[in-house]
Amino acid sequence: MKKALIVDDSMVMRMMLKRILRKIGYEVIAEADNGLKGVEKYQELNPDLVTMDITMPVMDGITALQEIMKINRSANVVMVSAMGQHWFVDEALSYGAKGFLIKPFREENVRNVLSGI
Repeated sequence: MKKALIVDDSMVMRMMLKRILRKIGYEVIAEADNGLKGVEKYQELNPDLVTMDITMPVMDGITALQEIMKINRSANVVMVSAMGQHWFVDEALSYGAKGFLIKPFREENVRNVLSGI
């Protein structure tokens, strides 16, 4: 079973994403509520997948993505963002993100994005 790390400052979003990921075959091994904790958890656990919110306190998701890519250029990081933030898509992809999910998301959207990873 593939292992996932969820990084999002919203507990509700983490819970929704955890439920969906479990349903489609991932084991959620950790969660973090800001980018800095996400980077630390990535280093500690080396998950197969990271879902990364963009707007968070302490360290934003774009910076956290860059830090994770310094650790492992092959990391599978999928960015998660609210509808109005789609201008970050190109930036995140240029830094190595493997995909992008727009909130609110449904199981079908998550499954489609992760199928390419």
